[in-house]
Amino acid sequence: MTSRPIHFFRPAFRTYGPGFFLETGSCGTTALSITGPECRLLCKHCGASLLRNMKATVTPQALLREARRVFQRGGRSILVSGGSEEDGGVPLTPFLSTLKEIRSEWGLKVLVHTGLVSCETADGLAEAGIEAALLDIIGHEDTIRQVYHLRASVRDYEESLRRLTERAIPTAPHVILGLHFGRMKGEIQALEIITRYPVKAVVLVGLRPLPHTAMAGIRPPDPETLGEFFAQARKMFPQTPLVLGCERPLGRHRQQTDILAVRLGLDGIAFPSEQALNFAREQGREIRTSPECCALMQPNP
Repeated sequence: MTSRPIHFFRPAFRTYGPGFFLETGSCGTTALSITGPECRLLCKHCGASLLRNMKATVTPQALLREARRVFQRGGRSILVSGGSEEDGGVPLTPFLSTLKEIRSEWGLKVLVHTGLVSCETADGLAEAGIEAALLDIIGHEDTIRQVYHLRASVRDYEESLRRLTERAIPTAPHVILGLHFGRMKGEIQALEIITRYPVKAVVLVGLRPLPHTAMAGIRPPDPETLGEFFAQARKMFPQTPLVLGCERPLGRHRQQTDILAVRLGLDGIAFPSEQALNFAREQGREIRTSPECCALMQPNP
C-alpha cells in the first residue's frame, strides 16, 4: 500500500454521494473547441464525436467571449481543444494571442490540446503562459496510420514533446491504452519516450468504444491488462504524477479499473467511480479533490 495522497478530479455535471466532494460551487474546467465539431482526420476511435460535447468557439473573438462567461460563472480554467488538420496539429495559431489575453485579463488557467506541435506553435504557447499542454504520445507507427489516418511517425510525436518541454511549457502527455483496435501496441514505447523529458504529469487513458465510430464494437483491454500497465508505469515514473484520465470504459470495467489504479499507487483519477472513492478511504489514502481537469495535477511534496 502506498502512502501517497490520491487526487480525485470531477466535472461539474457529475454527482456523488454526500461527503466526497466539498467544492460544489465551481464549474471547474470548461472544454472549448476552436474548430467546433469539425476534424480533418476523423480518427477511428473518436470520429470527432468528443468535439460535439464541447462549446464551439471557432474565432478568437468567440473564444474570448466564452472565456469571459466562464470567469463570470466562477470557473477556474478552460481546456482549449479542437479537431486536427491533415498534419496532425490543432489550428491554434490564430488563437495564441487570445490565450495570452485570457490569462492576463481574467487569470483563468488555460490548458490546450495541441496535437502535433510546430516550433512556431510551441513558441506561441510559451508566450501565452499556458498551464498545461496535453499531447497524445503514440508509440507505434501502425497506430498512427491506421487509427489516426496520419502520415507521421513516432519520432514526430517525440519531437512535439521535446518542443513543448524545452520551452518549459508544463506538459501532460497522454497514453491511450488499447488504441490499436483494442490491442496493446506501442504503449510501453510511448512511456519510454516520455521518460526522456521533464513532464508535469503522465495521463493514462483507456480506450472507450464510442457509438457511431469505427471502433464502436471493439472490445477494449480488460481491467487486469490495464492494471499490469499501471504497475509498469509506476516503476518507470516513481516520482512523476501518474493520473488515470477521464476516457475509459464505463460500468463494471471502470469500477474494477479504478480500484486497481488506487491499489497500484496512481496519484489521481478523473471521473472516479464511487467504488474507487470508498476503496481509497479503506486503504487509508489521503484524499484530495478538485473540480478541474486532471492535467492540472500538482507534484506531491
